[in-house]
Amino acid sequence: MKEQSVKYFMQGYSCSESIVKAAADKGYISQEALAIATAFSGGMGIKCVCGAVAGAAMVIGAMFGRNDKDKDGMKARALVKEFNEIHAQKYKVNCCKVLSAGFEFHSPERKQHCAGMVADCSQILEDLLKRNITKVSAK
Repeated sequence: MKEQSVKYFMQGYSCSESIVKAAADKGYISQEALAIATAFSGGMGIKCVCGAVAGAAMVIGAMFGRNDKDKDGMKARALVKEFNEIHAQKYKVNCCKVLSAGFEFHSPERKQHCAGMVADCSQILEDLLKRNITKVSAK
């Protein structure tokens, strides 16, 4: 998933779209989620929450969120919290503006920097999913 998400990002998909599309390719979620991910690109258009982080949260929500069997979505909330804690160990924040500080937004240097973020978020996400995947089939 990591390599595929970076490939999509370098092909022009946004950070959030890249994470969601790679997860859909692996069969974790529906391809239809890609359209939703578009709105989370570039820190939701205001460079707030990193799109790669938001994309990972969307995948977690799609897989573990509130449904008929999980009335409160607590599993999704716990996994997003765990994702953010792991992400914070390396990056300290999840704000696009802070994470990409010092780079011109449309520069090749920022694109390369963000490709690393997409790779890291994909890896964190897939590791979490693999540890919790038995829970999905139990739904």
